[in-house]
This record gives sequence, C-alpha cells and structure tokens, in this order.
Amino acid sequence: MIRPPEYIRSIRPYVPGKPVEELQRELGIGDAIKLASNENPLGPSPRAVEALCRVVGGLNRYPDGSCFYLKGALSEKLGVSPECLITGNGSNEIIDIAVRTFMSAGDEAVMGVPSFVVYPLAVQSVGARAVQVPLKEWRHDLHAMAAEITARTRIVFVANPNNPTGTINYADEFERFMEKVPDGVLVVVDEAYREYVRDREYPDAMEYLRAGRDILILRTFSKVYGLAGLRIGYGISRKEIIGEMDKVREPFNTSSVAQAAAVASLGDDGHVERSVSLNEEGKEYLYREFRRLGLEFLATEANFIYVMLDGPVAAELYGRLLREGVIIRPVGPDAVRITIGLPEENRLLVEALRRVFSRWTGPVRPAM
Repeated sequence: MIRPPEYIRSIRPYVPGKPVEELQRELGIGDAIKLASNENPLGPSPRAVEALCRVVGGLNRYPDGSCFYLKGALSEKLGVSPECLITGNGSNEIIDIAVRTFMSAGDEAVMGVPSFVVYPLAVQSVGARAVQVPLKEWRHDLHAMAAEITARTRIVFVANPNNPTGTINYADEFERFMEKVPDGVLVVVDEAYREYVRDREYPDAMEYLRAGRDILILRTFSKVYGLAGLRIGYGISRKEIIGEMDKVREPFNTSSVAQAAAVASLGDDGHVERSVSLNEEGKEYLYREFRRLGLEFLATEANFIYVMLDGPVAAELYGRLLREGVIIRPVGPDAVRITIGLPEENRLLVEALRRVFSRWTGPVRPAM
C-alpha cells in the first residue's frame, strides 16, 4: 500500500461538527439551535439570494476563473488594484495557497496558540514546522512571536480578531511588531471577523500594504455577509505576492453562484449594519446572563464568546447542552466557544445552561 510522508501521516485532521439534522435524529430531538460555527444568524443579504437565483440557470457553464466582477467590486470598495486581490474557496483556501506558494519542507511559520486550527494543518501539509507561541492575556503575544522569527521563518500568522478567543491586538503593539519583522517574511493577517470589531484601537492592516510591506490580509464572506455555505473569501496583498499565489491557485476555485452572491453582498451595507447591531445586542445580553450564571468569559470583538470552565469538562458540557437541543463548540478540555445567535436562540441557550447547571455535579468556574 502506498504511504504518504510522515508529516502527512502525523496530521490530526480538522474534525467538523455533524449536520444538525443528523444530531437531531441520533438524539431524538427537534428544533436544535446551532451556536458552534460563528455563522451569521440573520443569513445572507436578500440581494445575495436574488443574485444567486439569477445565475443558477447557467450552472452548465464554468465560473469566471478570474472573478472579474467580484474583483472589480472589491477594488472599488477597498481602493486597491484588482491585481492586488486573490479569491478563494473561503479564506481557508487562501491560507493553503499562501503556504504552498511560499513554504517548503524545513521552513517555519510562527503563530499563536490557541488560534485558528487551519494554520498549523496547512503548514504541516508541506512538511514545514509550525512554531506555536502561547497567547498572553488571551491575545497574541506579538513580542514573543517576533522573537521566534529566524532565518527559516517564511510566514507569521496573526488572527485579528483571534479565533477562538475573540480578542484583538491593538494598533500600537501591531506597529511595534511590524517594525521587528524582517523583509522576506510574509505576515498573514486574518481579519475574518473584522466587521464586528468596535474597538477604535484596532489596527489598519491596509496601511502596511500601502507602505509596500510583505503582508497578506485575509477576509471572508462567510461571517458578517452570511455566505458560509457558498465558501468564498479573498486576500489583499502587493500584486507581486498575489501574482506568485495565482500560480498555485486552482482554476475555477470559486463558483459562479458564490461570486454573484458576494458581489451583491458588497452592495448591501444595510444588511451588514443590521448584522453587527444584532451581534452587539446579543453580546450584551449574553454577558449579563453569563455573569448571573457564574461563568467566566472573555469580552469579544467577534460574533462568538470564549467561555472558560473549571477543569476538563468542556466535552461534558457540550454533550449535556446537545441533549437540550443546543450545539456549541468545545475548543479545548476546559473551554467552549459559543456563537452569538438570534435573540430567541440566545434566550434558549441561557435557559438550557440553567437547566444543565441545576443538575451539574462538578464545579464550573465562577466569573472573576
């Protein structure tokens, strides 16, 4: 039997959650609510739905491999040349493209931990090494990450806001970090949740692009735009960097329906504003109720909340909530990540937590 290299055999693959319908069937429950994948509970813009309906009749044709219209719309919105843009099957694919373009066996990539699980998987898949630096005060320790850059470092990943903690790094510390990054190291700034950020000290990564730095900014239509099921995201960088990545990008990597929906979404600022406003309201409600429940959590700049538990009981809490019809995401033995949902979903979550904790036999860490 043919065998892959050891660095492939040793990968622990990403484990997605089961479909809601299958979990309902297995547990004999109905109307489960999914608060596990950081999706927009409002769904996509009505304009996006109309746009994709208009193009479904042409599914016998291959999509536009250049994403001409989407890149045009993004170019106008962002003030960059279309040559500075790359599109992908979600921003996940662009992470993979960047790694395959700029890394090979023996190279290193620096990243925080815990952070987005795809970073180390993509790096390991090319035989390179993921240098994981623990978070400090629940945020990327940019000073320590800069200190880990060596002659072998090709990429540094910074998720801002970070997934799963929902925390951000601020403009001043990011500036100090960028001053320490040498030429020839690509800084990948993952801004999947940037539209939800309210903190005025959030850095403008585009400034470093305009200054000619080796930076790749990742954004997505999966979160605030509500197009997770269509899988479409994009990257912004210098045209020289994008040109090299395009050599690795698969032809026709984004579908015609995804492109049409994304273009329409960019034209509906009202839907984005409503989505962000709903998220802010849900965030404040859950903060208040989590405090009443004695739960310790992190203030978030995203559309999810990171909750810390007293000991390795995350899997147990996940299972108990599942039987109550609420799906959350364990993100380690002693923490869970909970997506902010619609008002009714948030209320049902809190009620389910009350029921679970009223029967709980082990301690749950109180708020500090």
